Amino acid sequence: QVQLVESGGGLVQPGGSLRLSCAASAASGSIFAINAAGWYRQAQGKQRELVASITSAGSINYADSVKGRFTISRENAKNTVYLQMNSLKPEDTAVYYCNADLQRYSWSALLNYWGQGTQVTVSS
Repeated sequence: QVQLVESGGGLVQPGGSLRLSCAASAASGSIFAINAAGWYRQAQGKQRELVASITSAGSINYADSVKGRFTISRENAKNTVYLQMNSLKPEDTAVYYCNADLQRYSWSALLNYWGQGTQVTVSS
């Protein structure tokens, strides 16, 4: 059983910061590698949207709404992807989901997985 587990969400005041983590794990053993990964968010009543993405080579893209405020990064040794969110605004309030292409073993095909989501609420 392979899964992505997000953490780090919560309630923060406008202007504050949060750091989300997305760790890939398996019921037995470790994951061989995370390939491309991304963070998405879905606000209440809205469609899920891409916030930031990072390829295995480190190429990064951001949604215009978060450029200059959010930073995506990865730690391959820990099979973990992060989203540092600074200068948070009320409109950043949403459930944040991690998505990644995972390789279970060195000989395995890449499969796409979603995390369960973590709530981020920006409010005074």
